[in-house]
Amino acid sequence: MPINRRDFSKTSAAAGLTLVGTAGVLSTASAYAYAEENADTPAASGDQDARSSSRPLDSKTGYGPLIDDPKGLLALPAGFSYEVVNHAGVTKLDSGEFTPNSHDGTATFPGTRGSTLLVVNHELGGDRSEVDFPVPLTPGLAYDPAAPGGCTVVEISKHGDHVSEWVALTGTQENCAGGRTPWGTWLTCEEDTTRAGEDGMTKDHGYVFEVDPYDRRANQHPKPVKALGRYDHEAVVVDTKRGHLYLTEDADEPNGLLYRWTPPKGFRHGRGKLRGLSDTAGVLEAFKCFDSRGAFVDDLSRATKAGTVYGVDWVNVPDRDARTVPVREQFTDTQVTRARKLEGMWWADGGAYIVSSYAREESPEQHDGQVWFYDPARRKLTLKLILGINQDPSKDGAFDGPDNITVSPYGGVILAEDGDGVQHLFGATDSGRTYPIARNELMGGTEEEPEYSEFAGVVFSPDGKTLYASIQDPGILLAITGPWRHQR
Repeated sequence: MPINRRDFSKTSAAAGLTLVGTAGVLSTASAYAYAEENADTPAASGDQDARSSSRPLDSKTGYGPLIDDPKGLLALPAGFSYEVVNHAGVTKLDSGEFTPNSHDGTATFPGTRGSTLLVVNHELGGDRSEVDFPVPLTPGLAYDPAAPGGCTVVEISKHGDHVSEWVALTGTQENCAGGRTPWGTWLTCEEDTTRAGEDGMTKDHGYVFEVDPYDRRANQHPKPVKALGRYDHEAVVVDTKRGHLYLTEDADEPNGLLYRWTPPKGFRHGRGKLRGLSDTAGVLEAFKCFDSRGAFVDDLSRATKAGTVYGVDWVNVPDRDARTVPVREQFTDTQVTRARKLEGMWWADGGAYIVSSYAREESPEQHDGQVWFYDPARRKLTLKLILGINQDPSKDGAFDGPDNITVSPYGGVILAEDGDGVQHLFGATDSGRTYPIARNELMGGTEEEPEYSEFAGVVFSPDGKTLYASIQDPGILLAITGPWRHQR
């Protein structure tokens, strides 16, 4: 998918957003101070528009209203259609077992003869015997046979008329998000830190694993990349220029952290190279932010307006394997910057787009979603989008709780909603407008108290013609096509 696209931060005066300009290259000293005017003033409370940087639609934004699906699965704009690629407990793997459930983070890769390969995480944890459709314990591919999670690979032929599906990793816990590497593999992340001997587990969890969608033999005898730390992992991206890896943590009590891993001197990235590292290779650090006055920022929720800019410093993690104390608890609240629900990430435009899904009482300020952009060349973190509290999630219209993210070849970003009430796939344009792409109509719960599962794994095909996403529960992978066009 092309990533040489107009920077998400660029906007005209007509866009109506208060975006902060840049006043020069940042200092490399730890006590940053910026010439930018930071937008730190709290916005008014009330409905979503009071704190949202998103702007109302016009006739040129988005694809129009969503149309109810007579099949009761997916509402889409006029001219769009979908196909079900797989369905947990309904479709089957090549080996004959059912497709596992709880689809999550996903990446696409170009296959042979025009086919598309997708690596799909399955966010399954706990007692394997209580999971309806765990990832099968394929010989040679199980890390911990007591754990139900893992990854599958789905291959879709050029014309979409044939789908193959197989296990690439099994025996892991809560495979949530992850990240695609520039060398053509997938890094899958465990959002669970259960230790061996706890809850029936036979091995420690809370790690990152590398999965190769092309070479099944490379996935034999899975080994965690312990150099990247043991904590409640969410997503990971690779700095294509410097070789750093950035990783998000979805946790609270205390809130989670953003991490940076610096490879050891002389290390060269490549297929399978990460699993060959020692457990303490490289340097793992957590981020620490400063505002325009050089004052320490304790939590990202402090930023309440799009355009807020923070400087970033990095603090060494004392014990990355968290042998006695969880990594995020190894710091005092004055040593690092925290954020609730650090979720999806996507590398594009020379940096990382980072999602904070929501913040509530566990954070200094409340919101229903933030999208940040980290520029590693300038060590600058900029708030691109903020969603105010959705006062009535049961009604269609407002968006809340963004999770997985992808940068669109048609401009802006696309987000998978994991909030309360109605669930959407929605876009955010370069100029800050949000618009719906799809709505989950597969209702659970009751008529009086309906429930709708989150969307996950939003990603475009390599040619940009198909948008893939999953309804996590029960686990349905969808392929969406239609008259895509550039969004401004």
